[in-house]
Amino acid sequence: MQLPPKVTDRAFSRLAEIGAGDQGQALRIAVEGGGCSGFQYDIKLDSPAEDDMILEGQGQKVVVDAISLPFLTGATIDFTEELIGARFTIENPNASSSCGCGTSFSM
Repeated sequence: MQLPPKVTDRAFSRLAEIGAGDQGQALRIAVEGGGCSGFQYDIKLDSPAEDDMILEGQGQKVVVDAISLPFLTGATIDFTEELIGARFTIENPNASSSCGCGTSFSM
């Protein structure tokens, strides 16, 4: 059985801070072909769709479409604040390599 991705409290807190849920928006995590390593993450605010897996916490939602879900088995979706800026990050145990930009990976 595939483990769904996990979302940290920090990521849900950030969504609450920006008022995503209040606007009916969820954080969409999608995996697309492309990027410097073969696959890349597409992370954006979006409305939940019918076939999405919905991960909920603190009144907020993170959604993953059915096609992207297998690529994100057991992954952790987090929010980090660093000197170079704040962003949502994905720690993905399925990725065999990733690149410096943090949005591209291979399997």
